[in-house]
Amino acid sequence: MVRTLKYVILGLLSQQSRSGYDLSQELSGALQEFWSANHSQIYPELRRLTEEGLISYQVEISGTVLERKVYSLTPEGRAEFLEWLHREEEIAQPPRDIFRLRMFFANEMEPERREQLIARELAQHRERLEHLRQKRERFGGLPEKNDPGLGDYMVLTGAVLREEAAVRWLEWCLTAK
Repeated sequence: MVRTLKYVILGLLSQQSRSGYDLSQELSGALQEFWSANHSQIYPELRRLTEEGLISYQVEISGTVLERKVYSLTPEGRAEFLEWLHREEEIAQPPRDIFRLRMFFANEMEPERREQLIARELAQHRERLEHLRQKRERFGGLPEKNDPGLGDYMVLTGAVLREEAAVRWLEWCLTAK
């Protein structure tokens, strides 16, 4: 079983050293568009990565008594991250989507209820699309090849395209009575 969170953490630490709290914040920030992890998953993974020699940490004192561990990649961790980054993978299985499952059985619903569900889903996707477009605007256009924000921009663009397709599909569903 692949521990994907392992590679998320290694990747974030390849960018810069971070505390567990910083990693948690990043996972609820830029990465939340396509990946999530609970706070309770991060710290056990940090412990495993330390035991495996892929990361190390230094204890920093903040204020007068608050200690925090700041994690960094080891050379072995960087090598393992780069090996994973270059690995070719099969296309992922589609995620489970309860709304689409309901639409599969839409003929069992009253037409008015089906239309309400579609309209509600459409409103949510339009809202999400606007949110993603606003996040992408902060870049002011496509970053240069070596810009650290290029990957974030590419993922945001993929998310915008996904939401645009979802909006078009849902608008079509409303006409397919």
